[in-house]
Amino acid sequence: MAFINIPKGKQDRPQDRPCNLKFKNISDIKYWVFDLDNTLYPSHCNLFSQMSSRMTSFIENELTLSQEDAFALQKKYFKDFGTTLRGLMENHNICPKYYLDYVHDIDLSIVESNIKLDQILQKLPGHKYIFTNADRNHAQRVMKKLGIEKNFKDIFDISDGDFMPKPHLSTYQSFVHRFGIVPEDSIMLDDMAKNLVPAADLGMTTVWIMTDALWAQPDGRQGSVDKVHYQTEDLTAWLETQLCPS
Repeated sequence: MAFINIPKGKQDRPQDRPCNLKFKNISDIKYWVFDLDNTLYPSHCNLFSQMSSRMTSFIENELTLSQEDAFALQKKYFKDFGTTLRGLMENHNICPKYYLDYVHDIDLSIVESNIKLDQILQKLPGHKYIFTNADRNHAQRVMKKLGIEKNFKDIFDISDGDFMPKPHLSTYQSFVHRFGIVPEDSIMLDDMAKNLVPAADLGMTTVWIMTDALWAQPDGRQGSVDKVHYQTEDLTAWLETQLCPS
């Protein structure tokens, strides 16, 4: 079963193109590494808008800032540190569990059960892992809502990486070491193109789950254009195509 690249379609980005890939058959993959948010469920669920609002209110309350200043600081820390949490830890000694419990206390009713994805995951060869900048509790809630939790061997969350978020290389190295993963036998799927760069550098094959979010696009300065091996807007459809190519 040869892998198939699924381009975006009518509004192709300049970087949408086939790449030279090493996996010829899906059976060659021993480890599947899945991001969580905006990867396992569609980005139109827009859970991040809820989390973003709670990040802002958390900063407002903890640092006694106006909503405008809190939002600005939230975005600055995301840009400078990779996550708002990391900036709050570095500069304000914020307890990460306190922050994560608050930010992830959101309504998941928009996320629908995905029976097809569950069936596809059951058929994929190899071990499957969640690798997320969120916490374990949020990951478990989302996986349960999707109805796919039984398919995954384990979760590597933000605390497992000592709160150093993707795309820091050290976090990927910790992930690989913890589970005994061989990067050359692995494939990683993520909605943020920059998160695929370290994975590719370690030897993983990569799949970008495309969204319209500006911060999720490939950044040529980081080499992320060349490190995206496959791309699709629909994870379930892409996986189904790999299992049942036409």
